[in-house]
Amino acid sequence: MFRSAMGKMAFVAFAAVTSAGMAQQTTQAEQDKTVRINQIQVIGSHNSYHAGFAPSERKYLEMKNPKALRALDYRHAPLPDQLNSGVRQIEIDVFADAKGGRYAHLPIDDAAVKAGLPADPNFDPNHEMDKPGFKVMHVQGVDERSTCHTFVKCMTVVREWSQQHPQHLPIFILVETKEDGGKPRPDMPATEPFTSQVFDALDAEVRSVFKPGEFISPDEVRGNAATLNDAITAGGWPTLAKARGKVVFLLDQRKVETVYTEGHPSLKGRVFFTNAEPGQPDAAFTEQNDGSKETIDALVKQGYLVRTRTDEGTEQARTNDTTRRDLALSTGAQMISTDYPPGEPSQWTPFVVRFPDGLIARCNPVNKPEGCVDRLLETPSTAMAQK
Repeated sequence: MFRSAMGKMAFVAFAAVTSAGMAQQTTQAEQDKTVRINQIQVIGSHNSYHAGFAPSERKYLEMKNPKALRALDYRHAPLPDQLNSGVRQIEIDVFADAKGGRYAHLPIDDAAVKAGLPADPNFDPNHEMDKPGFKVMHVQGVDERSTCHTFVKCMTVVREWSQQHPQHLPIFILVETKEDGGKPRPDMPATEPFTSQVFDALDAEVRSVFKPGEFISPDEVRGNAATLNDAITAGGWPTLAKARGKVVFLLDQRKVETVYTEGHPSLKGRVFFTNAEPGQPDAAFTEQNDGSKETIDALVKQGYLVRTRTDEGTEQARTNDTTRRDLALSTGAQMISTDYPPGEPSQWTPFVVRFPDGLIARCNPVNKPEGCVDRLLETPSTAMAQK
């Protein structure tokens, strides 16, 4: 009799927990129908691939250019680890390398050995840099160590993580195209220019990894509107119900906007959203890395996706100066980018950029819809459970 009663109580308790869990899932599903991807705020990492310097490279830079070393003295965990810790915006620098091998040799390693320093480990033991395709690094010939040497590899590990975590918030992938603009660095490999055809190849690399429906395209957002700018200022960004488990590709520099849109008015047929001048036909995303709260919030209210930064060159992290961080977090910028995201605090001070209570994301403080609940966006417990 007693065991029967205990069993009944346990069943009732289990049913109550299960019911509560289903109610929360339903609530999240209902919220996803009303919250759009420009109505949330996430933490991003800057130069997300950056693996830092090997010991002799570091020592050589310390001797020859300590100012440069100071600015570059940070490193990130592999991309899946960052995503596990709550990062939902990453940044990848790409160099064109149509034939392969252009950046396969690292001159700084030669210089370090010539200066009498021990040889560092081979930065590319699998010879990925020899293959044709876009390469991922910070400064050619100097700062090339990356957690994923090729753009395809970086995208592949992101897609694999995404497939394992199908309910994640959209991951914003910011890509900076690197070229020396006709002024090559002495003794360093010259870069290839980013022409319209090179951008075709970059789009093709994305499509070789991410299938249709796995990323949010400009065509999807534009819909039947005359321009992309018309669409987003009229509320055309997709809801979370349509965006979970997907990625969004964004171009970093504004100077390539006209090249990337050549032959693709309003980004028709393109993969990336440009860092555009607000009001232009292709405008949907814009950067305000040093923007004021008033400027950023005004753009967010108009419908734009905005990225801003909380720190630069390790300076804030060395002194725990939170002024710029606190300003960025007070704005409606959807992407708050840092070298010190959750799980990667400064090595010198407690400086780190994260939301209160361990939130992975929060409802946008400027344009969130009424009733938006932070915890229903993506909870740390959910993210960890999906690892």
